[in-house]
Amino acid sequence: MAASTLGSAWGPLRLGVPGFCRRRPPRGLWARARRLSEPVASGRSVAAGSGLGASGTDRYCLELLRKRDYEGYLCSLLLPAESRSSAFALRAFNVELAQIKDTVSEKTIGLMRTQFWKKTVDDIYGDNPPHQPVAIELWKAVRRHNLTKRWLMKIIDEREKNLDDKAYRNIQELENYAENTQSSLLYLILEILGIKDLHADHAASHIGKAQGIVTCLRATPYHGSRRRVFLPMDICMLHGVSQEDFLRKSQDRNVRDVVYDVASQAHLHLKHIHAAAAAESPQSCPTLCDPIDGSPSGSTVPGILQARSFHRSVPVKAFPAFLQTVALEDYLKKIQQVDFDLFHPSLQRKNPLLPLSLYIQSWRKRY
Repeated sequence: MAASTLGSAWGPLRLGVPGFCRRRPPRGLWARARRLSEPVASGRSVAAGSGLGASGTDRYCLELLRKRDYEGYLCSLLLPAESRSSAFALRAFNVELAQIKDTVSEKTIGLMRTQFWKKTVDDIYGDNPPHQPVAIELWKAVRRHNLTKRWLMKIIDEREKNLDDKAYRNIQELENYAENTQSSLLYLILEILGIKDLHADHAASHIGKAQGIVTCLRATPYHGSRRRVFLPMDICMLHGVSQEDFLRKSQDRNVRDVVYDVASQAHLHLKHIHAAAAAESPQSCPTLCDPIDGSPSGSTVPGILQARSFHRSVPVKAFPAFLQTVALEDYLKKIQQVDFDLFHPSLQRKNPLLPLSLYIQSWRKRY
């Protein structure tokens, strides 16, 4: 297995379904999970199934998410009924901003679009949203939950700074980007759930960073097809790998070492929130605490004692906001299974069991 200085914490991963064989979910859960994974015929049926209204703006956000952020769409469906429409609006807002970089041919046009969203947010907080579907739904969410404007602006500002086609200089730069985009989105979803808690925010910060890192990895084949590579330059230089190696889809060990290091950083963030669960129930997931390749025999997972108290302190009501970890762990498990071959075909396919895994975790009130 690949190994390096940054990847020292990689260990056996688990798909977020601990104890699956020991406790059987209610029979109705399986039917609901099957319905969740089935394709939706229309926006109206999605709205009906989600307990939402049938307005055109609702349907627009639902369809946008279903097509552009399927995992976020599934996770939003599992939120409490009174929170779903607002979560859809927030995630649709995030998708609109994320699409700017890939849909504009010139940075100037991208800047015009981000300026539109900055003015839109100002107008939303002035109770005068423009007649744009996502803006209208976001305005409803802001009014309903008194959302913090600062987090919305942070997302826009960070997306605007990221319009340049430049690789991240180091992993910290990638984490800062993830914190200001993905973590900010999770802070807002926590507000939708009515949660203001330091421990929940701490979890959201780690999960958001893991989400940003995994997204960077998953998008590398697509970006490569457009002659772009955004993986951290310091890690590439550490292993003597150039951007051209990724553009050529090289299978060299050094290339896999780069992927290993980046994926390990995402794994470290998830371990902060999951190691404690294993500490509380060591028999349910013994492999999480096993020694890894290159580590001293019998060593335990770093930070597990600190994580224990942290995990127990997160309000149970916050757990639905963190269901995204199921999809993140699924991807990290798959990339480990293919020996960190970032271009392996299996990584480009959807997991048909993801809706079921999400339902089980939602029912168990775990993340």
